[in-house]
Amino acid sequence: MASRYPFSAGQSVARTRVGAQACDCHLHVYDARFPAVAGAVLHPPDASLDDYARVQARLGTGRAVLVTPSTYGANNAPMLAALARLGARGRGVAVITGGESDAALRGLHAQGVRGVRINLSLGVTNPASAIEPLARRVAPLGWHLQVLMPADQLAALGPVWRRLPVPLVFDHFGRLSPSHVGTHAAHGLLLELLAAGRAWVKLSGGYIVSPTGSVEDPALDGLARSFIAAAPERVVWGSDWPHASASAGHQAMPDDARQMERLAEWAGDGGQLNAILVDNPARLYGFDTLPTDLTHD
Repeated sequence: MASRYPFSAGQSVARTRVGAQACDCHLHVYDARFPAVAGAVLHPPDASLDDYARVQARLGTGRAVLVTPSTYGANNAPMLAALARLGARGRGVAVITGGESDAALRGLHAQGVRGVRINLSLGVTNPASAIEPLARRVAPLGWHLQVLMPADQLAALGPVWRRLPVPLVFDHFGRLSPSHVGTHAAHGLLLELLAAGRAWVKLSGGYIVSPTGSVEDPALDGLARSFIAAAPERVVWGSDWPHASASAGHQAMPDDARQMERLAEWAGDGGQLNAILVDNPARLYGFDTLPTDLTHD
């Protein structure tokens, strides 16, 4: 039976009970009216904000962070169109070249953008040499730099991470495999940056970093909990909907209800779950927040 939820396996709603202030901090929209950038690796089918609304109702969240995907290079138009519809419930992470005017960057800020992403795993827009110049461009706006790259490259850039003038956000578990826990220099570096208050980690894309291709992988537990233990106030969560890598056949389509439930397992209690879904995103992305109690079955 086909799922009632677009680009999401399974039929059930999440047993984890969250509220309108809970935030899905990593998702994308795709629209064939906007051309893919030359060299793009992923060419997923259209996935709209209306499609996501059904998945969001399944998760029970009320806020969302839209990220410009590698497919569009530095064309933020699809993301910004969806962000305008979300209004105060949404924030954006853009991709820029660095050649934008100050006025253009201020315009992005006014539309809800709070960070820029450099994707060195699948992106074709920015090389590693752009990391420091882009960080300097967005520092006056109070934005963060969100990065994705192979573990070896992440570790080699340690001196760069330590001197950047902006907060860092490592998405998709820092692109680390569960086998890297305690064994790879990149894992130790991320724990150091977290503990020093220099970085955040998104517990997104667990099904991507797991060698089994599934968020059910018990080996993800140690990886997720290592980040939470290092800096519980600087961990956020994202669904990675609509799972473009799964659409491309790289792994099975994940069940987003189970992704939320797995987060609750890693968090361990309602207070920590509330921090990851409400308090931490409110600080990182500038959402207003009120006291909220999140629990799970």
